Amino acid sequence: MIKVNHQIVKISDLNNSSLTKEKADILKQMDAYREVYEYATFDQLDFDVSVKLQIIESSVLLRKSGAKFATFARSRCNEKYWKRTDNGGFQLLPTVSPHQAIDDIFYNGHEYAFECATAVIIIFYKAVLNNIGKANFNRLFADLYLHDWQYDEDLELHGYKGSDYLPGDCAYFKNPDYNPDTPQWKGENTVVLDETLYFGHGIGITTRERIIEVLNLKRKDDAKQSAYLSDEIVRLHTAHLSYFAVRYEPVVWYDRNSAIISTIGSITYVA
Repeated sequence: MIKVNHQIVKISDLNNSSLTKEKADILKQMDAYREVYEYATFDQLDFDVSVKLQIIESSVLLRKSGAKFATFARSRCNEKYWKRTDNGGFQLLPTVSPHQAIDDIFYNGHEYAFECATAVIIIFYKAVLNNIGKANFNRLFADLYLHDWQYDEDLELHGYKGSDYLPGDCAYFKNPDYNPDTPQWKGENTVVLDETLYFGHGIGITTRERIIEVLNLKRKDDAKQSAYLSDEIVRLHTAHLSYFAVRYEPVVWYDRNSAIISTIGSITYVA
């Protein structure tokens, strides 16, 4: 269920001619779940869906970048942009713009190696960059540090338990009987691309069944329990970031024949 300004939004009332197919597909998924997705304005809703689409695109770009999977002990980065810390993290160099350093991971992936949680954070940063522009990104994320699930407070991530997997979410596959000699395979952080496909750094873009199959190959000898998709979801919340959105026209998704619409600045109100 979707609510805007405390009002339920009916997908049938949306002006589909103003929506891309990709956005419409995500909205239909959100509408089909019992969970409530609430926004103050249609601009916020549009921004959130746009970020989800950019998360998908950034996942595909990272897959194509040449960046490798590695444990923290074997991580590496392009030293023109980052300093590798003793724990395997990447600290932004003070002379480098944050947007340049994030973009470099996607343009020069062969210089990088990191594990799956860091990959998800990098993807989230890239998606936000593509939606708020270089200047705003540099202002908000001036001191980037990449390591596991560490991230800037302006990248507002919420973790919770549920089954309402949406495109752009991070879904976690658990491997309870993993081989203790390879603890990096105790699970896989993935990005949900659509209803059937996931991106897992080190595994690639594939189905739920294939990810489970790969993880099951990484179990201890006396393993009894299969890997599985858990109910742990991490979602990027974008309400505050929407105020920095690069937008030139107000969003109008509602059919004007079925609603009274007024626009003040970039905010659209529906009565």
